[in-house]
Amino acid sequence: MTTYFESLKLPISPKISTLSEEDQALIFNYLNNLTETEKICYKIAYQHLGSSFDILRSNGYIDWLKKKSS
Repeated sequence: MTTYFESLKLPISPKISTLSEEDQALIFNYLNNLTETEKICYKIAYQHLGSSFDILRSNGYIDWLKKKSS
């Protein structure tokens, strides 16, 4: 699954490879559906937070999951 992330052209934490395939698929779908503005925001957050960035705890991802499950 992690090879699919390369197609997104976004920085991806190596921690993603330790997650379940289900979580990886959800993260991929989330990132794949970001608007250009959201991608810029994601890149900035990733760069500024560095190794402490956790997509599973990010507000955007959490909101996306809530909308998806509704």
